[in-house]
Amino acid sequence: MFEVGRDIFKHGFTGGGGNAAGHRRLRFVYGLFLVAFVIFAGRTFQLAGKGSNRVRQSIGSTDWIVKRADIIDRNGDILAKNLMSCDIWITPKQVKVKKRENIAQFIHELFPFEYSEQDVFKILNASKRVRVKKMADENTCRKALRNRFDGVEVVSEQRRIYPKHRLFSHIVGFVGRSSNDDLFKGRAGVEKEFDGYLVNNTAPLQVSLDSRIQSVFYEQLVRAVDLYQAKGAMGMLMNSRTGEMIAMVSLPDFDPENLSKVSMFPLLDGVYEFGSVFKVFNTAMAIENGINKEYLVTKPYPIKDKFNRVVYSIKDVKTFRPPRPYLGVDEIMLHSCNVGSAQIAHDLPSGTQQEFMHRVHMDEPLRLDFGRAAKTLMPRQWGPTERATVSIGHGISVTPMHVMLGINSMTNGGIYIYPTILKKDIGPMVGERVLDPEISERLRGIMYRIAEETTGRNARVQGIKIGGKTGTAEKHVNGRIETSKNMTTFIGVFPIDAPQYIIMVTIDEPQRTEASSMQRTAAWNAAPTAGKILNAILPLLFE
Repeated sequence: MFEVGRDIFKHGFTGGGGNAAGHRRLRFVYGLFLVAFVIFAGRTFQLAGKGSNRVRQSIGSTDWIVKRADIIDRNGDILAKNLMSCDIWITPKQVKVKKRENIAQFIHELFPFEYSEQDVFKILNASKRVRVKKMADENTCRKALRNRFDGVEVVSEQRRIYPKHRLFSHIVGFVGRSSNDDLFKGRAGVEKEFDGYLVNNTAPLQVSLDSRIQSVFYEQLVRAVDLYQAKGAMGMLMNSRTGEMIAMVSLPDFDPENLSKVSMFPLLDGVYEFGSVFKVFNTAMAIENGINKEYLVTKPYPIKDKFNRVVYSIKDVKTFRPPRPYLGVDEIMLHSCNVGSAQIAHDLPSGTQQEFMHRVHMDEPLRLDFGRAAKTLMPRQWGPTERATVSIGHGISVTPMHVMLGINSMTNGGIYIYPTILKKDIGPMVGERVLDPEISERLRGIMYRIAEETTGRNARVQGIKIGGKTGTAEKHVNGRIETSKNMTTFIGVFPIDAPQYIIMVTIDEPQRTEASSMQRTAAWNAAPTAGKILNAILPLLFE
């Protein structure tokens, strides 16, 4: 452009033969052009350098584009949402004198309880740029963006908010800024696992969780931690036919909007021994293999090596009181007898436990649409001691999800179903058969008796038949068993005649308190906690 201008200036429109008057006129026009161009360029650089609010308003006056989809629960309640907000600044040096009163009135109308017009004048008399509002709400931002005052700057941004705060922290997760500061990236939970969908869609992601039921779990687990002076607690509820997760809570938790203290190793993700809950699997194997005999249960059961030396003894808790000296397979599970369970395990054909644990996926990380379950810890060998301890839920460490899905397959008719965090339509049960329906029905009958007669009695509620099993396991600390630290669990299915839901409650390191009658076993803390949860959620589940 400048080359063309110089050419015209030198030769005129007719080449080198133009007259002098024509040359003077062209010099004048060209001079005007240069002055206008310099003014225009200078003003452009000024606006860019000072961040004029007119430039920002021209961008902000259009509708904001939501850069991440909402997450909603099964009833449409918002669990995560991008919220538009802005910071409002005043740069006194850029304010025109004749507009000072208008700006003072404008700011006062935006924030009548925060700024009087006199307050705004004090800001206008300052020498430095002042932020008059941080993270103003969307309505206020839109009003502010409609102004046309030099010196008033509206810097808009999107924030990811979690209206339920701690309630879904471990499950929904949280986001962080990506390399492009304008976008969010999922860092944990659903936010991470479904990051691709949330970034590329505007329609909400609907999960299977129910905020009402989640609230009940959260409230009762918080109370349980306090009541039993526990280190933490965990609870889950799943539709036993569709695999939909209805509630998932793990304590301690965190606030996803304040990540200064984040516990990213919740009970949901760790691997633990679960104790007598595994007697359900042991009983299933016994029935499947046709074991139909009674075992002496009144004295410890010795485990011997190949030289017939006693290397270990399986004992029952001091409070164990068998109804008679010899118990059958069903009764051993009913009374949670360790001695009887170990004898059953030794009567199983070689390799039965390994095959069965593989059948119900205890020996592998689980494929979950909301994350990957941790790798489990199986026995290194399956000798007499390992076979006996696995029968009572020791010497094998798995995640809570492994346990719940395994027990669900034992009680729902024998179908192993993978869980989902996404809301599903009602349809036929889809999964892999791992147990005969007749055996599943028999197990349900035993679990119903447990909830009515023995260790699960504190989980009973009126109006519905529930089956359950308790489990208490001593924790391992630095490779050694710590007898003073327990993990206690209750797992229940209901309605027991045709299960629709399965519930699991675990208490981490409960203490002997008056609320638990100075006991630390699952019957006295996990079971009653599950009972309180069930009593509150049944009207919501069957409304």
